Amino acid sequence: MASQVLVAANRGPLSYALAADGTLSAQRGGGGLVSGLSAALAEQPGALWVCAALSDADREAVRRDVSEPGVRMLDIDPTMYDDAYNGIANSVLWFTHHHLYDVPREPVFDAEFRRRWGSYVAYNEAFARALAEEAAEGAHVLVQDYHLALVPGQLRELRPDLRIAHFTHTPWASREYLDMLPADVREQLVRGMLGADVVGFHTRTWADAFMSAAHLDDERRVAVYPLGVDADELRALARRPEVDAKLAELRAEIGDRRTIARVDRTELSKNILRGLLAFRELLTVHPEWRGRVVHLASAYPSRQDLKVYRDYTAAVAELAAEINAEFGTEDWQPVLVSVKDDFARSLAVYRMADVALVNPVRDGMNLVAKEIPVLSEAGCAVVLSTGAGAYEELRRDALTVNPYDVSATAEALHTALSMPDAERADRTKRLAAAATTLPPAAWFRAQLAALV
Repeated sequence: MASQVLVAANRGPLSYALAADGTLSAQRGGGGLVSGLSAALAEQPGALWVCAALSDADREAVRRDVSEPGVRMLDIDPTMYDDAYNGIANSVLWFTHHHLYDVPREPVFDAEFRRRWGSYVAYNEAFARALAEEAAEGAHVLVQDYHLALVPGQLRELRPDLRIAHFTHTPWASREYLDMLPADVREQLVRGMLGADVVGFHTRTWADAFMSAAHLDDERRVAVYPLGVDADELRALARRPEVDAKLAELRAEIGDRRTIARVDRTELSKNILRGLLAFRELLTVHPEWRGRVVHLASAYPSRQDLKVYRDYTAAVAELAAEINAEFGTEDWQPVLVSVKDDFARSLAVYRMADVALVNPVRDGMNLVAKEIPVLSEAGCAVVLSTGAGAYEELRRDALTVNPYDVSATAEALHTALSMPDAERADRTKRLAAAATTLPPAAWFRAQLAALV
């Protein structure tokens, strides 16, 4: 049966596991965005989520025609997928939009890049064909993120009757960085996204940057939907027994000391190293905090198949060890680093945070900045960089910093730790209210409504 509402995203709402006896089992995906989109799609009878098969088990499920209602996985050749996902989306588009290039050395657009770009085009075409096959006449299609930037234009050629939206979860590159791309590639990206009726971004800054790049003066074509968090769902997740157990372990280890919390993937744009340097400077310039504060740094490995990410993850662990060696005592370890992807521990850290450190150099939204104020039990002061997408919404009640200014960040941490309880509670209340203005289900419905 053809669908009236379709979502296209690299990652789907479920994944498969293959047992030794050949049995396949499905597991729902985690995270607020998946949960929110799933909830919103459940309100749409016959809605369909089109995604890539990411693992051997996923591909086996496609081959056996094992499908969950409302989901279509695409069995894409693993080599082509790796070229498109790692070779282009994560190594070129991500670096371009986040301004991460080591410019004297990168980028290099050579024959190998062109081969990978061909895979990226083909990967997008696979999604466009599937959507064209599955969509009912005049259906609404919501395409998600930079992995699928070409899909709207490709789909428009196949099915001009459809109403199409595209949403980018990253920043949009400045003209200086966008112009690094080969001219034809840059043109394909912009033209692909302009195949959508509406192009969406988290912030007005990124929307304006796209309009400039596209030479677009019709503001009706570009919309801003600042994704928020679902407070009820987040609190329910944070009250599970396994989270309570993690919280008890952390409290036993930390005692009554204050906590500075951060939870990130070891993504280059998250600026974890400068955050650690700021904590070290805090302990140097304000020695009164020695023995009285612990930096809970959850730095979960990300994209470890790329050498630059492996090196960055190792540098985070090395710097944390240096700080502990310099300042630690027999009964106090200044930095507790967790490098295991542990969602229950993250939620426990949120609950006990006195200060949240969110200092990315450049970010699409950074939901952590919104999640911690919702869950912090004693109230938390948020030290937030101007590079976070959440900055536009939270700047009034956060302590804002230049992400490159380590000394200013150290002083902001001192101010946050010294903040009177009443002020911290008031700020936390307002931050939580701003954070929950547009939870995922409402965010999805807003995009759908724009296509009517």
